[in-house]
Amino acid sequence: MKKISLRTRVLTGAVAAAALGAGTFGAMSANASAPAAASATTVKADTANRNLQQSTHLTVDAASKAAQAALDAAEKENQRVAVAVVDRNGNTILTLRGDGAGPQAYESAEKKAYTAVSWNAPTSELAKRLAQAPNLKDIPGTLFLAGGAPVQVKGAPVAGIGVAGAPSGDLDEKFAAAGVAALAK
Repeated sequence: MKKISLRTRVLTGAVAAAALGAGTFGAMSANASAPAAASATTVKADTANRNLQQSTHLTVDAASKAAQAALDAAEKENQRVAVAVVDRNGNTILTLRGDGAGPQAYESAEKKAYTAVSWNAPTSELAKRLAQAPNLKDIPGTLFLAGGAPVQVKGAPVAGIGVAGAPSGDLDEKFAAAGVAALAK
C-alpha cells in the first residue's frame, strides 16, 4: 500500500471541507429562500386555542400620556417628582424625571410602579399588609411605600404607575392616580 504524503492529506482534507461547506451553504440558501412547510407542531394563533392567552398591554403613547398627566398634577402643586410606568411584567416602559426631582426619586418611582402592578393594588394598601407579612418587603425590586397605582383593564393589571419625590406618599399616590385617570379619557 502506498503511503500518502502529509501535503496530499492536507489538500484532500481542505477540498473535502470546502465541498461539505459549499453543500451546506447551498442547502441553507435553498431553505432560506423557499417557504417553510407547516410542521405538525405549528400552533395556530386563534382565540379558540385554549393553549394561547391574549393579554392587554399599554402602548408607549398611553404610557407617555399617563406619565405626563402624573407629572403635570405634581407640578400644579409645586412638587418635584419622578414618574415611572411599567408593563404587566414589571418592565419599565418609560420614566420621567421632573425638574428638581431628587436622585432617589427615579428608582423609587420604578419600584413603586413594579409593586403596584405585581399585586394589582395601590402601594399604600400594600404597605398596610406589612404588619401581617413583614417578609414582603424582602422581595427584590419592590417598595412598599405609598405612591404606586395599578392600571387595570376588566380588573386585571396591565401596567403600574409609580411616583416618588413629594414630601408624602399620599401626594405621590395622588399624582399616580392622576396618571391612571388620564388613561380613561
